Amino acid sequence: MAGLAGAPRLDLSQVPLLEMPAWLGIDRALAGWGAWRQDHRPVLVADAGTALSLTLVDGTGRFCGGRLQAGAALQLQALAAGTAGLPRLDAWPPMHGDSAPVGAAAAWPQETAAAMAEGVVRGLAAAVVAAAADAAAVCPGCRLWLTGGDGARLLPLIEAAMPAAAALELIHAPNLCLEALVQLEDAQTRPRSPRI
Repeated sequence: MAGLAGAPRLDLSQVPLLEMPAWLGIDRALAGWGAWRQDHRPVLVADAGTALSLTLVDGTGRFCGGRLQAGAALQLQALAAGTAGLPRLDAWPPMHGDSAPVGAAAAWPQETAAAMAEGVVRGLAAAVVAAAADAAAVCPGCRLWLTGGDGARLLPLIEAAMPAAAALELIHAPNLCLEALVQLEDAQTRPRSPRI
């Protein structure tokens, strides 16, 4: 990382997300603004990383709030640290959508590590689906954006659980924060057209 020592740092004030609080994390601000900039409609960004952050932005590009909870790895660490007899998982065991058996049996693993992982990932997916329904009630036409390192694991479960009647659109954008950073850099360095 020594090569990055002199690199300029992005400041929260450079992200043009309206009405965001000064304490908001730069990753949440970038992801919320980036999704809204692509859609110009209400968006709920579910960033499934160390934490599962849910960030709601309305159709005008205004930060409306969010939710935070421990991500998959933190939940698995807490299970191992806080209970007797549960293993510490250094890597994800096979789960639904991986090399585990597909079907009803996949949702109810018999092996402890797989049961821990399945429970955590299904709980996170359920939290995203519930938040998406709540966001759609507050901001009609809201689109759900899924990003973060665990997004691919959550995607099939979220898709399966989204009620068809809700007509919520889901976009999986694994690199949303990086794409937003590029968009922000382009917007700041693009020469402005002269006024006539």
